[in-house]
Amino acid sequence: MHKYNGCEHGSGILAYEIGRDSIRIQFVDGSVYLYTYGSTGPQNIDAMKSLAEKGDGLNSYINRYVRSDYARREL
Repeated sequence: MHKYNGCEHGSGILAYEIGRDSIRIQFVDGSVYLYTYGSTGPQNIDAMKSLAEKGDGLNSYINRYVRSDYARREL
């Protein structure tokens, strides 16, 4: 996983891992969620990938648009 740059600014996200059609998000509480094209939609996943790489706005995006549309909780 890659460290999320926004974590230094109080974001609830610690790290992320981008897949071809998915993104895994590790939150500061240690939980890891997998979001996929199938669970969240390609448009949302692509936006989340962009925000993750940018290091800004990912937690807000998740809370606003995809909150519980994850494929599974991994940890």
